[in-house]
Formats: sequence, structure tokens, C-alpha cells
Amino acid sequence: MAKKKILITWPLPDAAMARARETYEVVAHSGKPQITIDEMLEKAKSVDALLLTLNEKCRKDVIDRMPEHIKCISTYSIGFDHIDLEACKARGIKVGNAPHGVTLATAEIAVLLMLGAARRAGEGERMLRSRQWPGWQPLQLVGRRLDGKKLGIYGFGKIGQALAKFARAFDMDVHYYDIYRQPADKEKALGVTYHPSLDSLLSVSEFFSINAPSTPENRFFFNKDAIAKMPQGAIVINTARGDLVNDADLIAALKSGRLASAGLDVFFGEPKINEGYYDLDNTFLLPHLGSAAIEARNQMGFEALDNVDAFFAGKDMPFKLA
Repeated sequence: MAKKKILITWPLPDAAMARARETYEVVAHSGKPQITIDEMLEKAKSVDALLLTLNEKCRKDVIDRMPEHIKCISTYSIGFDHIDLEACKARGIKVGNAPHGVTLATAEIAVLLMLGAARRAGEGERMLRSRQWPGWQPLQLVGRRLDGKKLGIYGFGKIGQALAKFARAFDMDVHYYDIYRQPADKEKALGVTYHPSLDSLLSVSEFFSINAPSTPENRFFFNKDAIAKMPQGAIVINTARGDLVNDADLIAALKSGRLASAGLDVFFGEPKINEGYYDLDNTFLLPHLGSAAIEARNQMGFEALDNVDAFFAGKDMPFKLA
């Protein structure tokens, strides 16, 4: 029996590509330059399923142009805001994601951002690389320790819970808000305090980590009104999605000192981020490295392929979205 053909829109780690080629005839885009939507749709005419990434924005107009025979899309990401799920349902297209591989890797990056922002690591690194370090001084780049500080986690799914475990190892006082409250025994085991509203969480958050998915209801929620509810000099971390933050309001708060610093791994409009961030010393910025660990990227590939395998076997995708 001839192998099914799948389009992989971006090069994946060797282990994931090898597994894909064991089972399928793989049409793989080189990634240089990035595949365009028109190229993706053209290649889709000759394959049986798509394995795409968050770079391929499949809004309704794109889904409506998808070849009629395409009924399987698997995304190499935990996030799925780049795919119009309702449009897919209307076309009978099954969609799955890769939700588990990113958990620990992204939580680790959140810790890195907390430490980098609190201990002014970015400023120190820039000082060294520009050959401006005058030597040790008592008040040079004095930051803050993490222990005893209240960490507010907005979004308490797998990544938020992993971050809570890491934060407790630093003796942080961990608080959270999510639309779904965890059972009391789990809260006790994790050593966390639940808040019934986002406003309540903001009011205690000396550190505030954004770990929620992007939805129409919460886009740009982190704005001047949210900032006004936080303790003076709080530190903000974002490893979720850039469109949860109003960049102009965050930049203004960092410039004025209302917020002490920010550690950001994701940005609205990335890779073209708000120009205001570049001149802010009190930011610790990373280029969307949340899942950039080989263990995570391999698992993401395997989970995305699990969805495709299940579809062709006539089964429900294990990580089904639509």
C-alpha cells in the first residue's frame, strides 16, 4: 500500500522527521524562506494531511481555500490561536495540537525570566559585552531575591502548575487565578493560594506571570488598568502570548518605574516587536524560546504525528481540538 503523503511546513528535529518518514511520504518545506500561505495551499493539493506550525496563520479565509480532500491538520504547538477552529469544523477538518512537550521547558523559561528580570541579568550581560564593566561595586546592578515574594500566576494549566512547583523551590509564596479552580488537595500539595478574580490576584502579585491562552476575551488584558491594581514596583513575566499585553501601557509603566522590570519571551506582532522595548534597560527579553529544548521539540513532533496517525487509523486524535 502506498504511503500517505503529509506536508510538514517547517523543518522539525531529526528524530521527529525520521519518525514521520518511517510512516509517510513527507513533503517538507525547507524553511528558507518561510513557506507562504499560497505555497502551503498549493502543496496541500498533492498531500493527504498538513503538519504546520504557529507561523502559518490559518484564518477562515485560508481554511475556506483549503483543498476539499484535506481533512487533517496537526499543529506543532500547544497554542492554536493561529487556526480558525470553527472554520475547520464547518469544513469537516480534524485539528490537533501538541500540548505536553512544552510544559517543563516553558516553565523553565518563566523561571529564567523571573531571575533575569529580578537580578538585572540583561543589564549585566550588556555591560560586559560592551566592555563597560568597571569592576565590582556595592550598589552595582542591585536587584531582588525571589524568596518570600508573592508570585501571581494567571492561567493555571500544566505550565502554570509546573511554574508553581519551581517557584516553591525558591520559597516563593505562590498565588493563582484560573477560570477552573484546582481541587483543594491539589492546591495543598502544590502549596498555592487561589484567587476568585484576576483583580484579586493582581493586587498581591509582586511577581506576575502570564500563563493563560490567548482568547478574544482576554486579549490585551494586561493594560494600564491591570497595572494600576498591582503593587508598586512589581515584576511581570510573559511566556504565553504577546497579544495578552498592551505594549504601550507596559512600556509606559516600565519607563515611569510603576513596574520595576519585565521578562518577556513572547510579543505582539513578533518578530517585529514594539520598538519601545529595545531602549528599556529594565527588560529581560528572549526570542520566543519557551519550548526551545530538544526534549520538548522532539515530544511536540511526536504528539503532532500521533494526531496524524490516529486520523488515518480512523480514530480520534489524542490531542484533538476540532
